[in-house]
Amino acid sequence: MAEIIPSILSADMARLAEEMEAVKAGGAAMIHVDVMDGHFVPNITIGPPVVSSLRRSTDLLLDVHLMIENPDAYIPEFIRAGADQVSVHQEAVVHLDRTLNLIRSSGAEAGVAINPATPIETLLAALEIMDFVLVMSVNPGFGGQSFIPYTLKKVQQLDQLRHEKSLEFLIEVDGGLTPENVGEVVRAGADWIVAGSSVFHSKDPRTAVETMRRVAQEATLSRI
Repeated sequence: MAEIIPSILSADMARLAEEMEAVKAGGAAMIHVDVMDGHFVPNITIGPPVVSSLRRSTDLLLDVHLMIENPDAYIPEFIRAGADQVSVHQEAVVHLDRTLNLIRSSGAEAGVAINPATPIETLLAALEIMDFVLVMSVNPGFGGQSFIPYTLKKVQQLDQLRHEKSLEFLIEVDGGLTPENVGEVVRAGADWIVAGSSVFHSKDPRTAVETMRRVAQEATLSRI
């Protein structure tokens, strides 16, 4: 079954522990943590101290998405702070193989994110050493954006590639996911669905997660 991963970018930053408990009660097993530096993307969010605080406040897996320049300089610190898995942007990394191995040797699972207009062909040589691929379905930097339809084809292409090459990387999709479109994205091959505004801007985050999990489960069964 596809996992729903709530993104704290849309949560109430003054009530993060409470917000995480609510989505955990709805069935979430992971929390998505967007790290932005104001250079790679036009926004600034959080750093390792907040990740450390999150780690002390929850036993949920922390899925840390680095939307930053020079990620190699910060990867070990985020993992020491408690990140269970770390994704870096293909567009921000000079030596992708080295960076993926740095994440793994530091003790976390390694993922690569690609922006909407970045072709998946840029990842082909390194797919064997990725634990997951994060397909951005909005342009990174802000929450609350609308899903970009053409990114669905990238999910389908990645799903086809892993079957053809017998690879085990998972497919994560982030941006504009709602109860109305999550089924289509899961049927295309997504395993992990990041949801921010549709969860934390709802009246009840727990119910929002439960609803999206139900839709995702139905979509998963229909693609088997």
